[in-house]
Amino acid sequence: METAKGVTNMALAHEIVVNGDFQIKPAELPEHSLEKKVREIVHKAFWDCLEAQLKEDPPTYDHAIKLLGEIKENLLSFLLPGHTRLRNQIMEVLDLDLIKQEAENGALDIAKLVEFVIGMMGTLCAPARDEEIKKLKDIHEIVPLFRAIFSVLDLMKMDMANFAVSSIRPKLMQQSAEYERKKFQEFLEKQPNSLDLVTDWLQEAADDLAKLRYKKLPPPSSAAGAAGGASVLCSTAIQNHAYLKLLKWDHANRPFPETVLMDQSRFQEIQLELEQLLVAGTVLLVTFSAAGAALIDVPGFAEKIKTIVKVLLTGMHLPSFNLKESLATIGEKVCAEVNSCLSQHGFAPFTAERETVLKGQIQAVANPDNTICKLIDSRIQKFLENYLASSHQKVVPTVPGGLGPIQRELEEIAVKFVRLVNYNKIVFSPYYDAVLGKILTKEEPQLVGKPEEL
Repeated sequence: METAKGVTNMALAHEIVVNGDFQIKPAELPEHSLEKKVREIVHKAFWDCLEAQLKEDPPTYDHAIKLLGEIKENLLSFLLPGHTRLRNQIMEVLDLDLIKQEAENGALDIAKLVEFVIGMMGTLCAPARDEEIKKLKDIHEIVPLFRAIFSVLDLMKMDMANFAVSSIRPKLMQQSAEYERKKFQEFLEKQPNSLDLVTDWLQEAADDLAKLRYKKLPPPSSAAGAAGGASVLCSTAIQNHAYLKLLKWDHANRPFPETVLMDQSRFQEIQLELEQLLVAGTVLLVTFSAAGAALIDVPGFAEKIKTIVKVLLTGMHLPSFNLKESLATIGEKVCAEVNSCLSQHGFAPFTAERETVLKGQIQAVANPDNTICKLIDSRIQKFLENYLASSHQKVVPTVPGGLGPIQRELEEIAVKFVRLVNYNKIVFSPYYDAVLGKILTKEEPQLVGKPEEL
């Protein structure tokens, strides 16, 4: 039980740190579930009882006073230590002993108390809740108003909790990293081979960089020349390239490296987004190329094409997905959109021949060896590589040519990717350094050898 709780806490802390959009949300019970039905029955019984009490002659305020007590506690929980004046106001106006005396003497003014509560909620709530506060003022029946007040208070609690999450994220990052590293070390001591997949992953990255280095250099005339080529293999470059390889991973047939296993689903999600963005970028490039300058500056045209591609590529990761059929449909819809835009802006629509050519170019994206697709992919990978390398310098790299129409989406993906990578480095850098130290020591004499064998 204790272990399960520890794993749950670690997973939650990890989610808060790596997911910049993480938010606490109200628990939603499944529709038609027993729990939901029971809750609805209990709540209805309570509100019916409150309404019956208030309709008595004279009214009974037992339930209403309990609700005011709960509201008081909620309002006090939103206060910061320096909110002395507001605290005093709440304590004075919502003095439950005084309210009970007023109720016993028939002098209780519920409407006045509720008006104070709504005003105080408006003072304490986030600007995003101003509209909900305004709606409360339009409700004049006491029972529906109480229900609405508690609904808004629940939203304010969520806002407060999410504000607290965003505030503790920097501190939590360091503590979570230390905790995850400690737990992984304990696991490693029990399973000494728990870095085997990591070693293979980093070794492949080192081999890739070595091959790329030799392709760019003329054949070395001496061992010194070869050693100079090998010197480019530094730990940071290998790690960054290794992370990029995770975005091309064969998840169905190859185990994920141990140190990134907790984030496998996140890397998969980014991988899918990049695959869709690659198709969108390629379709936009061939479309703009086919249409010439006529559509480049048309507002909203690129967004429409991206929407078409995104909708028709839904389920792209599923085995049953047929890419060729989807691209054929994309081609039809893109041509229709192109002709519509051309006509609206005073240009002649495509001839049947030009439509056929554009549709063929779009359908050709299904070919793994498609030249345009490979070009866009290489530029996307280069941008991510540069983004990763410059992440600590707070400088956003220039988007390569041809990627302008998908720049916003690409930068959003890059931010998520870099956040994942940087946190993973914080946690596991000692292990990566140890593994890479052995790899670089082993690689150096091999790299000084025969480059043609690489």
